[in-house]
Amino acid sequence: MRTTAMSHLNQPTNLAITKTSKHQNYNSLGGHLAQRLVQIGVSDVFSVPGDFNLVLLDDLVAEPQLNLIGCCNELNAGYAADGYARSCGVGACVVAFTVGGLSVMNAIAGAYSEDLPVICIVGGPNSNDYGSNNRILHHSIGLADFSQELKCFQQITCQQVVVNHLDNAQEQIDGAIAAALEHSKPVYISISCNLPGLSHPSFLRNPLPFSLPV
Repeated sequence: MRTTAMSHLNQPTNLAITKTSKHQNYNSLGGHLAQRLVQIGVSDVFSVPGDFNLVLLDDLVAEPQLNLIGCCNELNAGYAADGYARSCGVGACVVAFTVGGLSVMNAIAGAYSEDLPVICIVGGPNSNDYGSNNRILHHSIGLADFSQELKCFQQITCQQVVVNHLDNAQEQIDGAIAAALEHSKPVYISISCNLPGLSHPSFLRNPLPFSLPV
């Protein structure tokens, strides 16, 4: 059953226009994402570690204004992010490619039906593995096509981005977060596991004018 909007979402809320984070790697991809989460009002991120997201999680842990909460499974992480969004306006969870992404889908689908902005972040394959048609990765469904998870999330999120190049990573991440807040729906952000620690000049740009709808 679809619930009515919570009262806290009915109040004018302007989230994060200025840079307040003191993250030492603010111009790395992982630091950029950590800063953006802080700027939209997220202080708790629910996660299940895996080898595809470990470097990214290190960046989130290093952000002093974020509290990384480990969960026993991905479904719990997703529902915790759902509850956090109900209470605080927007939630976030971090899981690993396919084995974690498919596990969290029930919670993300529920958030979609309830109009809850949940940022679902997935640690994805190494960017060098994309396009290697004969490469089958562990914890996948056994196909060289890495788009299976993305195709599933297209049905239950308002925007999906696969970040496997630094050049447009800032635009992809910021655009997805803005879409979640604008439409009050979950979004899917997949980030290649070899990119979070890398820097790019675009990560120094001012944030988009993130805000929750009035």
